[in-house]
Amino acid sequence: MASPITIEPRDATATRATLGVVVIGQAPRPEIEAELRLVLGDALPIELVGALDGLARAEIDRLTPRGSDDTLFTKLPNGDGVVISKAAVARHAQARLDRLADQGTDVTLMCCTGAFPGLTARVPVVFPSAVLTSLAAALLPRGRLGVFTPLPEQADQVRHKWVDQPWQIVVEPLLPIHGPAELTAAAERMAARRPDLVILDCMSYTTAMKHTVRRITGARTLLGLSCAARAVQELLD
Repeated sequence: MASPITIEPRDATATRATLGVVVIGQAPRPEIEAELRLVLGDALPIELVGALDGLARAEIDRLTPRGSDDTLFTKLPNGDGVVISKAAVARHAQARLDRLADQGTDVTLMCCTGAFPGLTARVPVVFPSAVLTSLAAALLPRGRLGVFTPLPEQADQVRHKWVDQPWQIVVEPLLPIHGPAELTAAAERMAARRPDLVILDCMSYTTAMKHTVRRITGARTLLGLSCAARAVQELLD
């Protein structure tokens, strides 16, 4: 787990709060910021950076995963989807967290639903994985949990992530870059498995995708990005 931090009370006379966001690929990611602003509004200053900023595409392509537990999916600014190593992302992300703290951000969002043990922080950092697992446990003490994840090879990683609760886990791969037809088909496959609660377990999934999944499955649905944004909102209000 990330090292514990002390959350100091905000000075009422201080300038308005600033949110730092570290995406696991590269900036800019205007669609991520747009989703955050659906929850946080337009006034909050957001400094969004990428863990892999400054790397050439050939360098990114060499960050290949070493097994399913090391596999992450992200979108690049040009819209391409890439599969990268979580360990490599973590190495680069630490420098971004440090730089955002140096710049005076009040809260930072690590914009990935994967777990990142070992990352340290000098300001409060929201890890969406912890938000989602805790919220799901509160909402669904037992039952069938349906989880969407980008890649089939992430299925074991997902099951390990959610194994601590007495749930039946059903996993459905769905790339965030897929279109409406693929989304509908994946949601219909999930609906056939009759989940009690559905998780969209990737920060590249959108509110529009959530609405489609909920309509087709008939199940309450949690979107990783909006759940994390609401945790951020609690820290900044």
